[in-house]
Amino acid sequence: MISKHWRRFWMHYAGINRFGRLSTWLASLFLPTYYSRVFLSRMNSKGYVSPKAILSHPSIGLGKNIFVDDGVMIYQDRDGGSVELGDEVKLFRETIIQTGQSGSIKVGSVTHIQPRCQLSAYKSTISIGRRVEIAPYCAFYPYNHGMVVGQPIRTQPLQSKGGITIEDDAWLSVGVIVLDGVRIGKGAVVGAGAVVTKDIPANSISSGVPARVIKMRNSS
Repeated sequence: MISKHWRRFWMHYAGINRFGRLSTWLASLFLPTYYSRVFLSRMNSKGYVSPKAILSHPSIGLGKNIFVDDGVMIYQDRDGGSVELGDEVKLFRETIIQTGQSGSIKVGSVTHIQPRCQLSAYKSTISIGRRVEIAPYCAFYPYNHGMVVGQPIRTQPLQSKGGITIEDDAWLSVGVIVLDGVRIGKGAVVGAGAVVTKDIPANSISSGVPARVIKMRNSS
């Protein structure tokens, strides 16, 4: 059985370069995958970046003690802006983060993004606050396609009503979709499967397609 000393030794050298990835792999050897590896991110201020994650982005800012799981992809498309991950951010498996056409992404400290989420910042920004909880299969699109008749949708230019802002301590349930020009207020809760097309007030609970406020958290 591999000891804690072994893991601590190799995590001392962890990082996103080739040797750092090798060290991370050795530290996680024989450990189960997924949540069982989160504690490794606390052993090095550079955090845990899985050797199976793909970081194809030259403008990534990584905070301290981050966790980037297997299959996560961070990708820069043409003219894409930066991606900034705050301290102790956790990105779980197969989440995709991409920027293009001057879009950028910022994720605040201690925010958790669960498996298979999609953050596609084209034309505008995605700004996620601190301690935000994002359940699996959520998607963020701060843009839309033009829909002029007589021209294929895929060839039409992207349009945006503005960026997406998720304020501190919000909670998005499974499968929430957030569209351009939307702000979700501090401490708001968005129910599973909701499509958010308009601002959601702080400390509210909303659900539906499109999402509507159904009550406030401080009400009985």
